[in-house]
Amino acid sequence: MLVNNWRAVVKHAWSIRFMVLALLCIIIEPIYTFVAATWVAKNIYIKLAMSAITGLLAVAAIIARIFVQQKVSGDLNGKPPSEG
Repeated sequence: MLVNNWRAVVKHAWSIRFMVLALLCIIIEPIYTFVAATWVAKNIYIKLAMSAITGLLAVAAIIARIFVQQKVSGDLNGKPPSEG
């Protein structure tokens, strides 16, 4: 079941933004590795860096999910957020 303000959550939540960036890293990693393999020898540091960036973005998304965000959560007094 979706939350009542799902449009506002998708539009303003930092956790969504971090998850999209992590997804982009997951998509770009094999493409970049394939292209780099045709020009230079395989570099383990590139793979490690891409995996580290993806992991850090996933952790940032988890942390961002637990913090209150005014545009998504509304006021702290229980007022529902606007659909924006």
